[in-house]
Amino acid sequence: MPPDDKALAPAGIQATLTFEPSLLLRAQGSGLSMKAAIFDVDGVLTDGRIYIGEQGETVKAFNTLDGQGLKLLKLAGIEPLVITGRDSPAVRRRVADLGLQHALYGVHNKLAAAELLFARLQLNWGDVAAMGDDWPDLPLLTRAAFACAPANAHAEVKANAHHVTGAMGGHGAAREFCDLLLMACGRYAALLQGQMQTLDGT
Repeated sequence: MPPDDKALAPAGIQATLTFEPSLLLRAQGSGLSMKAAIFDVDGVLTDGRIYIGEQGETVKAFNTLDGQGLKLLKLAGIEPLVITGRDSPAVRRRVADLGLQHALYGVHNKLAAAELLFARLQLNWGDVAAMGDDWPDLPLLTRAAFACAPANAHAEVKANAHHVTGAMGGHGAAREFCDLLLMACGRYAALLQGQMQTLDGT
């Protein structure tokens, strides 16, 4: 007799991750949810180290936990925006692999770049969170409704952040930021339960 598919289906699981209620409230922005989140790359999506080969090629290491977090943000209706001061094939490849639609590379003035992007996407600072690790990110972090820094960020950046992650950049810091935003908008638990289902809906 064939096994009962329903009997083999995994049971629901309870979310165990928690954040302080005041932090979650701050992470909602001007409404009940952020509309977008800005991410730096070096020091946030990577550990900040840059490997340069003999032929001048740049190699960077990315964290799969962070990548999943960015995908989950999109599912929750929070648009990930990448604004980075450097440009390299490695970064462009990672952004493409994650299906991110809005990324600006080689940016010298991050504030001007962000405001041009906001005009195109009809965003304002009250609807946007940001994560950065060094001085060029400060104009964004000090204007965003919610600012986050990885554990290895510069001291001035951490001093101006609403939250400093337990993890370092390139080691899950961006995922912690994503999880916080997902929890603040009330989508974390539902997305977690959704992972218990197969892609064909069974």
